[in-house]
Amino acid sequence: QVQLVESGGGLVQAGGSLRLSCAASGRTFSSYAMGWFRQASGKGREFVAAISRGGGSTYYADYGKGRFTISRDNAKNTVYLQMNSLKPEDTAVYYCAADAGYTSSASRNYDYWGQGTQVTVSS
Repeated sequence: QVQLVESGGGLVQAGGSLRLSCAASGRTFSSYAMGWFRQASGKGREFVAAISRGGGSTYYADYGKGRFTISRDNAKNTVYLQMNSLKPEDTAVYYCAADAGYTSSASRNYDYWGQGTQVTVSS
């Protein structure tokens, strides 16, 4: 069992930056690939970024390449999402998730989810 708690969301102007954090409980954090997803109001959940268990491999949705960076600190049981050059269309609830299998962009492959943190980007 893994419990995930996101933080770091908030209101930011377009062009600004935010760093999201996701703290995981348990001593097996390094056994999970981790991902970030987001869901805008009235839309489905979409993939943002993922990182392998050791952090050596990362994957991004096209809209995030060059702007978003996923990282993890296994000693702190935490995964991060650094978001730069934010746009109003990045407004959404951002979720972190843990995958006991391999790194994936498919939400159905993730086993545990956090409660989400709201990111609002004003124009």
